[in-house]
Amino acid sequence: MSVSDGAAAIVGAPIDRVDGAQKVTGAARYAGDFPAQGLGYAVMIQSTVARGRITAMDTTSAERSPGVRLVLTHRNAIALPQKGMAAVNPPAGRVLSLLQDDVVHYQGQPIGVVVADTLEQAVAAAERVRVTYAPANAVLDFASARAAAYKPAKAVRSELDASWGDRAAGLAAAEVKVDAIYTTPMETHNPMEPHATLAQWDGDRLTLHDATQGVSGVKQTIAKTFGIPPDNVRVISPFLGGGFGCKGSMWSHVALAAMAARKTGRPVRLVLARPQMFGPVGGRPQTEQHVVLGARRDGTLTAIQHDVLSHTSEFEDFAEPAALQSRMLYACANGSTTHRLTKLNVGTPTFQRAPGESTGSFALESAMDELAYALAMDPVELRPRNYADAAPESRLPFSSKALRDCYRDAATRFRWSERTSAPRSMQDGRLLVGWGMATATYPANRAEASASATLLTDGSVVVRSGTQDLGTGTYTVMTQVAAGTLGMPASRVRFELGDTSFPEAPNSGGSTSAASVSPAVQAACKALRNTIVNTAIADPRSPLQGLKAEDIEIDDGWLQSNANKSRREEVVALAARQASPLLERGQAKPGDERSRYAFHSFGAVFAEVTVDRDLGVVRVPRIVAAYDVGRLLNAKTALSQLRGGIVWGVSMALHEHTVLDTRVGRFVNANLADYHVPVNADIQVLDVRFVGAPDPYVNPLGVRGIGEIGITGVAAAIANAVYHATGKRIRALPITVDALVA
Repeated sequence: MSVSDGAAAIVGAPIDRVDGAQKVTGAARYAGDFPAQGLGYAVMIQSTVARGRITAMDTTSAERSPGVRLVLTHRNAIALPQKGMAAVNPPAGRVLSLLQDDVVHYQGQPIGVVVADTLEQAVAAAERVRVTYAPANAVLDFASARAAAYKPAKAVRSELDASWGDRAAGLAAAEVKVDAIYTTPMETHNPMEPHATLAQWDGDRLTLHDATQGVSGVKQTIAKTFGIPPDNVRVISPFLGGGFGCKGSMWSHVALAAMAARKTGRPVRLVLARPQMFGPVGGRPQTEQHVVLGARRDGTLTAIQHDVLSHTSEFEDFAEPAALQSRMLYACANGSTTHRLTKLNVGTPTFQRAPGESTGSFALESAMDELAYALAMDPVELRPRNYADAAPESRLPFSSKALRDCYRDAATRFRWSERTSAPRSMQDGRLLVGWGMATATYPANRAEASASATLLTDGSVVVRSGTQDLGTGTYTVMTQVAAGTLGMPASRVRFELGDTSFPEAPNSGGSTSAASVSPAVQAACKALRNTIVNTAIADPRSPLQGLKAEDIEIDDGWLQSNANKSRREEVVALAARQASPLLERGQAKPGDERSRYAFHSFGAVFAEVTVDRDLGVVRVPRIVAAYDVGRLLNAKTALSQLRGGIVWGVSMALHEHTVLDTRVGRFVNANLADYHVPVNADIQVLDVRFVGAPDPYVNPLGVRGIGEIGITGVAAAIANAVYHATGKRIRALPITVDALVA
C-alpha cells in the first residue's frame, strides 16, 4: 500500500491558504465575534497607582447607570480556591489579579469589572467608579533596582546558569577581547486582535470563546482556578488575530469574564482596549546584557561570557532566557552564562516572539561584529572560523545544520564581496551606507500531540486536532499533510482546530505547532488510509476486493491496484457504501532523540542601511537572508513567516520601546499612535531563501517550527550596518536619531 508521488508532493507546495476566503470575506469568527443570547458587555477597571492598597471603591454611581448589570470588585467577587492561586505554575499558570484582595502591585492592574447591556454603557459606568488608595513606594527604575538582582528559583526553558570548560583560563589566553554591555527596552505586543473572551455558563459547565494560543492550557488553568472538573470546561478558538506569545498564557481577564458571567447569570464578553494591552497581559522585559568575548588573533574564540539581567514583576518571576544561544551557536571550549532578575512594580513580562533569542542575538551578534573589527577581520569570515558541529555546552551534535550554506548563499545574493570594510567608507550623496550581518538561530521544539481523521460517507475527510492557528497557516499546512498522507486532493480534506473537544495538542508557542501536530496528523491519516484500503479489500462490491494491502495505492482520491491500474475506484464511491464514517486516531510524541542530538534552526541575515549624514535618520533599503529550517510544509506560508519575522526585527532595531513613567508607573505611549512599529514605507526589499534539507531526527516529517527564527539576528545585523555606516557603535535598542546625532 502506498501514496503516489503526486499526492505526497502537495506537502511543501505553495498552495493558497485554505482559510483565506473566510478571512477576506469576514466569515472567520474571532473570539470577540461570537454572538450569544442576552450578551453582557464587560469592561475592566484598572488601578491608577503603582503600588498600595485600595481603601475605598465608590461604585454607587456606576451601579445606577443605564444598562449596568454588575460592578464586580474585591468586595463582591467570587471566592476562589487558594485565593485564585490554585492554578499557579508559571509560565503556563500565571499569578493573576482576580479581585481576591485589595492589594495593588502595579498601575493598570485589574481591580474591577463592569457589565452592562452595551459596550458604551459599560465604558461610561466604569469611568464613574471612584477608587481611593493608600499608596506605597513603588520600585520603577530599572537602573536603581539592578542592585537588588537575584537568581530566580525556576527557569523557563533551561537551566538559568551554565558553564563549560574554564572561562577564566580562556579569557587569560585571549589575544583580543570584547567587553561590552548591551540593553534592550520593554516592548509590548500589539497584534491586530487584542485579547478577547466570551464566557458562558450552563449550570456547572463553562464554555469560553477565547483569543488564546493554547485552548487546552486555558481549559486546565480555568478549571483549577475555579475548582471545577476540567471536563466541565470547553475552550474554543478557531481563529486568532496574532498571538506571538502574549496569548500563550491565560491572563486575568479570562477568569474575570467567567466570574462576571457566573455572577450575572448571562454570557459575558470582555475585550481589552488597546491601552489595556500594556501591562495586564505581559510584554518583552527590558534587559541588560554583559557580553565578554576572548579570541586569538586568527579569530578562534577562547571564551564566551554572557550575563543577563532582566526585569520581572513584584509578584512573579519571569526570566528572559537571552543567553541560551551563547551556549550553542559558536565552537568555544570555555564559557559561562547567567540570568538574573530584578523586581519592578509593573505587570509580569511574558513570551514575545523568540523570547531570549531575539534580545540575546542582538547582544551576542553585536559583540561578534565588534570582535571582527578588533581583529581587522571580515565578519563573515569570523563566524565560520568558529563553526560548531556540536553544541559546546551539551556536546551533542546538531541533528542537521546547513549554516555554512546560509552564509554563502545570503552573502552572494547580497553582494557582500563589494563591501569596503572601513566605517563611513560607503556613501551615496548625503547618505552614509552601511552593510552588516548576523547569525540567526532558534531551537527546534516538539511536544506530544494527537489528531483524528474521519472519512465521511460523502467521501470527504475531516481531520481534527486541538491546536491553534495564530495566522501562521496551520489550517493550510495540516490540510496538506493530511491530503499527502491519504492520497486525497486537498479540496476533499477539511482540517479543524481550536477546540478542546478535539484531540489534545500543545500550545502554539515556541515554534512548536508544526513540528508537533504534523506528525500526529500524519499518524492519524496513515491509520485512516490503512482502514480505507482494508475496507476496500473486504468489500465484495469493490474492484479491489481480495488484493493485498501492499498492492494498493491511493492517488488523487482513487484506490487502484499497483499491478493493474484498471482495477480502481474512487474513495468517494467506497465511502458512500459505508453505513457510518470511518474514524481513526493518531498520536505522536518525542522519543529519546534529544539525548542524542541538539535541535536548532539557523540562518544568516544581511542588512543594508542608509543614514542621513545630518539628520541621523536610518532607513533599511534591503535585507537578504537564508535559513536552514528543515522541511517546508508550505513554501508560501513559510516565506510569509520569515518575512514577517524580519519586519519585526526591523521594528525591534529602530522603533519599539514601551516607555514607562518612572514617577508614577504609567506607560506613556500605550496606544498605536505613540508606540512605533514599521509601516509599509519602512520596509523595502526582503530577499529570503531557504537552504538545507529535512531534519532526519526531529520528527517523522523532518519539520522544524519557523515562527520565531525570522526575528533573530535582524536587530544585530541592522545595528552592525549602522556602525559600518557611521562609525558609531549603538549598544542600546532601539536605535534612534538622538543616539546618532549626539
